[in-house]
Amino acid sequence: MADITRASHLNPRRRERSYPRAVKRARHNSYRVKRPDDVGVRHAGPPTITLPNLRNTPTAA
Repeated sequence: MADITRASHLNPRRRERSYPRAVKRARHNSYRVKRPDDVGVRHAGPPTITLPNLRNTPTAA
């Protein structure tokens, strides 16, 4: 558990989104405005979750 919560893994680099965030209408913020070519992406299955530094540890019997 200590390996997972190390400081180097608490805030990993962000991944590229398959569907970037955008807003329909620009107001007083810095978000991207949605364009006609911004279409949703349908994925075939659930996301894959990987935990860093996860090792196979023997379980107590």
